[in-house]
Amino acid sequence: MAQFQHQDILETATGGSLLRYAPQAGGRLLSWHIDGEPVIHWPDVADWSQPARIRGGNPLLFPFLGRHRVDGQIGRWRDAQGVVRDLPMHGFARDLPFAATVETADAGATTIHMVLTDSDATRAGYPFGFRFEAIYRLVDDHTLDVELITTNTGANPLPYYAGHHFYFSLPHAQRGETVLELPRTERRYQQADGSISAAEPGASSYTLDEARILDCFHCLDGIPDQPVKLVAPGLNRTITIDLQRPGSEPWYAVTTWTEAPESDFYCVEPWLGLPDAIHNGLGLRWLGAGQTETAALRITVAALR
Repeated sequence: MAQFQHQDILETATGGSLLRYAPQAGGRLLSWHIDGEPVIHWPDVADWSQPARIRGGNPLLFPFLGRHRVDGQIGRWRDAQGVVRDLPMHGFARDLPFAATVETADAGATTIHMVLTDSDATRAGYPFGFRFEAIYRLVDDHTLDVELITTNTGANPLPYYAGHHFYFSLPHAQRGETVLELPRTERRYQQADGSISAAEPGASSYTLDEARILDCFHCLDGIPDQPVKLVAPGLNRTITIDLQRPGSEPWYAVTTWTEAPESDFYCVEPWLGLPDAIHNGLGLRWLGAGQTETAALRITVAALR
């Protein structure tokens, strides 16, 4: 294994593209560089004792995402029998080690396959048998395919709503000139009491300095009529996120967020549901015993023309 920030990691490279992964730290994609320039952000200094709190890479959100709460307490959920359980915000996957394999095809495409299964560490807060897989396939220098695969390995129906938390690298001073282009959407937000706001019409584009897209859920209106794009003139770069991959379940929303005015990243996060879906039903998915679902996307990075 390669070494990065004094940690054992996996690296894959095709042409000018380099990706780093830490399976033991939540199955995390750490970074993506193309010709030495960062596409996925990772901090120069990171506290690896708390990987879920590191602002960078792509934390995997499973089995639930966002903030769920019971009686005002974040990190709790109530099942159909009224039992209240503790489950961290964004779920537990980003805190747990994944098993990993690396495959290289004859054509040169490299695939990282990471797997998390139920264990004593998961069953108290989430009493279900599952297999959760993250597959990253570097197709070429500028194209990355990503799949999240969820399988119910138990006997009872399994509730879940998973997602991504991509930290895209962007100097904070360039937010005003960087444009997010979206298909048809409706904007929603999580309010102070945990409820989800009423839907309001979404716009086709925003600049990343707009306050209205901070912690905003851009709910997809049916099948997307176009991909999601980040157009960054300051980086001479367009990032396209294709959410219409063959065999994929429909994505529910794309969430936009950053931490602070001086943060040199902006998060664009495809989600299968909304926060607290276990209680409000917005995107909540149920898998029967033995069933499997795949949520796929493709990220393409290109120079502006």
